[in-house]
Amino acid sequence: QLQLVESGGDLVQPGGSLRLSCAASAFTLNYYTIGWFRQAPGKEREGVLCITRYGSTTFYTDSVKGRFTISRDNAKNTVYLQMNSLKPEDTAVYYCAGNLNLNCPAPGLGYHGWGQGTQVTVSS
Repeated sequence: QLQLVESGGDLVQPGGSLRLSCAASAFTLNYYTIGWFRQAPGKEREGVLCITRYGSTTFYTDSVKGRFTISRDNAKNTVYLQMNSLKPEDTAVYYCAGNLNLNCPAPGLGYHGWGQGTQVTVSS
């Protein structure tokens, strides 16, 4: 059963950057499409970005375009979320999950292996 672990969250000032990591210990991620999601206090979980096994990416929210990127390092069995120009509204718990679709599905559809998340707080 796929089980992912997120890391890299921290407290950062507005305008700062963070890189989150999504790793799996018992599975190779090479065959998985991986999505990043976030949930802010009092809000529903929303999709952020997705990357297929082939490296194609899809934004699930326009609010991060031009600031966030997703990438994968198959040798390290890790998917990254690079977050630049962070804003207070990016504050949330960030999660990753995987699915075996060849393309990025609708946010949340068919995703599994959710980790416990990593907290990102953007505040001065």
